[in-house]
Amino acid sequence: MTGPLSGLVVVDLTRALAGPYCTMLLADLGADVIKVEAPAGDSARHHGPFPDDDTEHHYGGYFQSVNRNKRSVVVDFRSPQGIAAVRRLARDADVLVENFRAGVMDRMGLSYESLAEDNPRLVYGALRGFGDPRTSAGPSPYAERPAFDVVAQAMGGIMGITGPPGTPTKVGPGIGDIFPATLMAVGILAAVTECQRTGRGRFVDVAMYDAIVSLCERTVYQYSYSGVVATGEGNDHPLLCPFGLYRAADGWVTIAAPRERQWQALCTAVGKPHLADDPLFASNNARVVVRDEVRVLIESWTSARTMSEIVQALADDVPCGPVNSAAGIYADPHVHLRNMLIELEHPGSTRTVTVAGQPIKFGGAPTPRARRAPLLGEHTAELLDLHEATH
Repeated sequence: MTGPLSGLVVVDLTRALAGPYCTMLLADLGADVIKVEAPAGDSARHHGPFPDDDTEHHYGGYFQSVNRNKRSVVVDFRSPQGIAAVRRLARDADVLVENFRAGVMDRMGLSYESLAEDNPRLVYGALRGFGDPRTSAGPSPYAERPAFDVVAQAMGGIMGITGPPGTPTKVGPGIGDIFPATLMAVGILAAVTECQRTGRGRFVDVAMYDAIVSLCERTVYQYSYSGVVATGEGNDHPLLCPFGLYRAADGWVTIAAPRERQWQALCTAVGKPHLADDPLFASNNARVVVRDEVRVLIESWTSARTMSEIVQALADDVPCGPVNSAAGIYADPHVHLRNMLIELEHPGSTRTVTVAGQPIKFGGAPTPRARRAPLLGEHTAELLDLHEATH
């Protein structure tokens, strides 16, 4: 791979979604990511969906989506030889990332401290449900607990403000995994940058719970400033109006016009320019108080028009957009021009498959061609034999 991180070597001991998403970001940016798996492989390999003609089932869409551009080696973590192989890989790497529960790596003889003795420049990323005792005033009371996306969403507060009031609702994508993973990538790159100055690596710790608290920053300051415990907000915004979801003749659109110039443009577009000067609607704060009336005014216009007609009428002056299905995303020229749908080979199938692309773009360089996710242990001989030969 080419890219800004070309030459950076990452040992990836992660599995499921959070850790692999983090290391995929690094791989997409050019890092050489070596995915180290036990003989049974990352459990995510077994999750579907699979192409209709794939009878081999090396992996499904779940694994393919977040493990592209990596190489895979297999080691037995229960054997001294397997642990020694991981140590050899870490000795020559710039970064190691793992998402085991706290203490698991230590018990295997692969603690950050011992790996840093062999490689002082190593940046070690630990992505866990509730963090690592090394970076806090004391161990979290939950440090030993396992966690999944849904747990982080619940405890971090995002579930409590999603959906209608009184009905906590899970956010569709695995944001309890993906947002912590993205923050971990940021932390790793910060530590790598520091290491270039100091020659010393760092232990980087991101807790999934912490990341979702950070994502829900508005609920934190609302409670501090006003004592308000935020609850389900439906499809509106508690502080901005209009700022939400509105019915169209063939679906739904989002419209956001909290600024006065946007509100004036919206009023003109819906044929009611006089409302821009009506004291009842004249400011964002005033409209928040009468948000139900604002919704009636907007939907009396949108409900008689298609999503396409609404966007065409508003989008130049008022932030708005259709509520897309996957089919709508596939049909959108923006998505194709931005290379946000990537075609990959799928082992065992005669056709290519499509996964979400990399949103980070760089000027002056073409988007590198992505490689499919690796087969289990596909690069074991290549990588471990190479280490044996050079050490």
